[in-house]
Amino acid sequence: MPGVLQVRIVSRIPLLPGRLFTVVLLLLAGLTSGIVSAQSVVEDYAVRVSAATQTNPPRITLSWPGDPSSLSYKVYRKSRDATSWGVAVNLGAQATNYADAGVGLGFGYEYRVVKTATNMALATNYVGEGYVYAGFGIPLVENRGKVVLLVDSTLAPELAPELATLIQDLTGDGWTVLRHDVNRTDAVPAIRTLIRNDYTADPARVKAVFLLGHVPVPYAGDYMPDGHTDHRGAWPADGYYGDMDGNWTDSTINRSTAADPRNRNVPGDGKFDQSLFPSPLELQVGRVDMVNMPGLGASEVELMRRYLKKNHAFRHRFFTLEPRGLIDDNFGVFGGEAFAVNGWRNFAALFGADNTIAGDWLTTLSTQGFLWGYGCGDGTYTSAGGVLSTDLLVTNDPRVAFTFLFGSYFGDWDSTHNLMRASLATPGYTLTCAWAGRPHWVVHHMALGETIGFCTRLTQNNSTLYAANGAARLVHIALLGDPTLRLHPVVPPTNLVSRADGLGGMVLTWTPSSDPVLGYAIYRAATAAGPFGRVNAQFTTSTNYTVTPGVAGVYMVRAVILQNSASGNYYNPSQGAFREFTGTVSPPRLTVQRANQTLRLSWPTNFAGYRLETTSLWPLGSWTPVPDPPQISNGQNVVTQPAQDPQRFYRLQSP
Repeated sequence: MPGVLQVRIVSRIPLLPGRLFTVVLLLLAGLTSGIVSAQSVVEDYAVRVSAATQTNPPRITLSWPGDPSSLSYKVYRKSRDATSWGVAVNLGAQATNYADAGVGLGFGYEYRVVKTATNMALATNYVGEGYVYAGFGIPLVENRGKVVLLVDSTLAPELAPELATLIQDLTGDGWTVLRHDVNRTDAVPAIRTLIRNDYTADPARVKAVFLLGHVPVPYAGDYMPDGHTDHRGAWPADGYYGDMDGNWTDSTINRSTAADPRNRNVPGDGKFDQSLFPSPLELQVGRVDMVNMPGLGASEVELMRRYLKKNHAFRHRFFTLEPRGLIDDNFGVFGGEAFAVNGWRNFAALFGADNTIAGDWLTTLSTQGFLWGYGCGDGTYTSAGGVLSTDLLVTNDPRVAFTFLFGSYFGDWDSTHNLMRASLATPGYTLTCAWAGRPHWVVHHMALGETIGFCTRLTQNNSTLYAANGAARLVHIALLGDPTLRLHPVVPPTNLVSRADGLGGMVLTWTPSSDPVLGYAIYRAATAAGPFGRVNAQFTTSTNYTVTPGVAGVYMVRAVILQNSASGNYYNPSQGAFREFTGTVSPPRLTVQRANQTLRLSWPTNFAGYRLETTSLWPLGSWTPVPDPPQISNGQNVVTQPAQDPQRFYRLQSP
């Protein structure tokens, strides 16, 4: 109700021996709409920064809409993975841009723009922030690492075709898939051990965990990030599966007052004590889970099948959503928390400040497509007031791919008919959902090709690097959806076929992408599971490619474009088109030409290791190597021999 008192109680919770972290427990009478501050709107609490780039001379220019109430701006810069910001550049009170000439082709730079402004009606100052990861010509990422795919064994048999497609799609986007089928009754430490074993075997390349189905859910903590005392206790904590070295305990918290038994946390019950992640997470984690959703008119298996089908459709761009963001904000400034800045500041970096609009969720998304959306309002487990509800999703299919939602209760997503999981159960579009507002999320790196999982882990590990609204590192921070998804799908080539060319090579042909491609990258692996290695050093602009010598195996072709966004541009590959080549590849053709009293014998240089042999006997036998080493001329190995014998035979001997 309007005017509800906002109280913050600061509690110190042990993290590691000798270390204390401050946790803000937000004790409110629920998240209730209508709290406002005079002369301020939510956009004021964000700097809606985007970037334009140029190559000659190299320059990145940041820009943002002005704020008449601003007092000063500061701009900071760092590399993507640096853990602190550089020295601030101070700008004037009415600055709306900043040009950085100290940049280079192929490098990404992360910027933070901080605004101090005044609310004259309340005689107080406030701060707004914005972030952008900018650059031009960011190199192609071909190998993304390994993803641990954990599949609920009760669903695996009925979803076998869709799982096979998912694995091929993950492989076709540069991932190596490590699949494990697990039981719903397995202990969560056993699941984590399975993941840790994969990680320990290859820590440099294991990057992500994708949970499909009702893989056992970790619970942890003694807190209530939505502010409801009946909801204090342990919340779902999938980040546990991404923490490879943290110490998680189950011995100290004794909290049994929560209304739902799921949230009660007592020693030895299998729910962890930690309200904060005990150490930085190493892995990106995402989950798709349709258990206990009987009101959606389809079985759990069918809801999972829906998700996997639209995941495939998005990756191959069978449908297109506009590069813009929608915000449906039913909380407003809320005493300065301004939850919807999650939309305003992130969407500016992804699409530009002018491509973010405020509107009603269902009304707008019933006819218009958006890549991202943010909605917040009074909550129950199954609804966000003024935005949508689980019941409404039975007959509505919002046209949005990536979503943030925020409100009371439903952030605790392992509940019956949960609103966030219902969003993923729609038939057509929505692929991810996260509870964003306590804390704020950062997803601006997606503008230059990073995955939503990368941004999830960055948000989970954030303490002070990005403004987080006092709830940083709390264990409820999680992603519902496929963590490997990227923002900009490219139309892939299709109809890939292969054949032997009769000259020892193999010809690939395909139907081109409908996008304005720079060219195509060709890859080969021994099996469909990969890993795939690049065959052509330079992109081919043709729709056919000859591999010489032809080697049996699985071939993959990806279209590559220079992807432009509101933060610059990067080389962006499509999903792969696959073809297994199992035909017999003939040896190189030996060409013989006679000129006067000499023979000129030649064969292609790209057949390494073949040697020239000769005999004068018939029937053929007693082959001996030709002692003269070949000379290279115009891509051919050339050997010259006298043409004096009445009969002489030559052959190429394979390596």
